[in-house]
Amino acid sequence: MKEKLPAGLLGIFLGGFGAHKFYMGYKKEALTMLLVSLLTCGIGASIMGPIGLIEGILYLTKTDDEFEDTYVFGHKGWF
Repeated sequence: MKEKLPAGLLGIFLGGFGAHKFYMGYKKEALTMLLVSLLTCGIGASIMGPIGLIEGILYLTKTDDEFEDTYVFGHKGWF
């Protein structure tokens, strides 16, 4: 089972590259974030970075039950 603390921290610090998505098992979303950041020579990271930051904060502010229901069992890929 995936834990919210590592997922949240990965989202905050490496979210622009989709690290938190890879950790959570969301491969399609993770590859989207990674490729947008890399293929635009970092310009896309200015969009993907804040998305990762917001998602990381959302992960950390949810209760354990909310996190599991929404992201582990519910497989909600974005926000």
